[in-house]
Amino acid sequence: MSALLQHVVDAVALGSLYALTALGIGLIFGVMRLINFAHGDFIMVGAFSLVVPTSAATSTLLIGAWPAPLLIAGVCAVVIALALATERLAFRPARRADPAVLLITSFAVSFFLQHAVIAIHGGRPKSANIWPHLMDPVIVAGVRIPQLQLITIVVTLVLLVALVLFLKRTPVGIAMRAASEDFLTARLLGIRANYVIAAAFAISGLLAAVVSLLFVAQTSVLSFHMGVPLVLFAFVATVVGGMGNLVGAVVGGFVVGVASVFFQVVLPEAWRSNRDVWVYALVLLILLFRPSGLVKSKSIEEKV
Repeated sequence: MSALLQHVVDAVALGSLYALTALGIGLIFGVMRLINFAHGDFIMVGAFSLVVPTSAATSTLLIGAWPAPLLIAGVCAVVIALALATERLAFRPARRADPAVLLITSFAVSFFLQHAVIAIHGGRPKSANIWPHLMDPVIVAGVRIPQLQLITIVVTLVLLVALVLFLKRTPVGIAMRAASEDFLTARLLGIRANYVIAAAFAISGLLAAVVSLLFVAQTSVLSFHMGVPLVLFAFVATVVGGMGNLVGAVVGGFVVGVASVFFQVVLPEAWRSNRDVWVYALVLLILLFRPSGLVKSKSIEEKV
């Protein structure tokens, strides 16, 4: 029973990271019909904002002396500013272009950010051991569970509730929901496209910052490509859940996370290194029977 509870917590914690990442991707797709593959690099830049170069060499200094609230606020500010800058400088000029142009633009932003980090910090992985005490276990029903896993689950739930309230209770949130349903009609009714899209990028930047903090606290390692696996799994989760549906993005994130832990547990030890093969096989099986995803979107027309 204790082992089962541990596996459940592992699955939900991993699913929470994928859900937050998928939600950031889903927000932008819902408004712009853009798969922003640079979202993973927002996470990476947020992680690297925790360190500063000590010299012209590649060595770095962890900003561990900052109080946690200031550190969290600083990372969030950096990533939100980056998300807004990329929207204004890269995506807005190409907004009316062919969707393929927007997709290539997202890849260009991704490679630009990765190589900018390489130029500043070098290409070698860095150590960033922040908040090591979060790995201390707490006893839940006789099971020793790291505090970080419980914090990841709680933070995800809080952010999901806050986002739901934002989308339902605030004028900006209502405008974003209207734009995600029918962007053209929403614009005809007076909703400002630039304002809504910038708000979506700001929220996706906030979610990316939170994921970067949680991920670095878990792995204690920084690398210029650290956001790529996360964004790929999150993109798969978005497709599995249902493109253009925020609820589907969250559901898909948890499905992929739970499946990853499930196969890690049930597969023979010799097969566990190939766990992702089984995860993607499950994804193909789901899409075979549910091509539109687990949660069907109300609208699949081009928005912008």
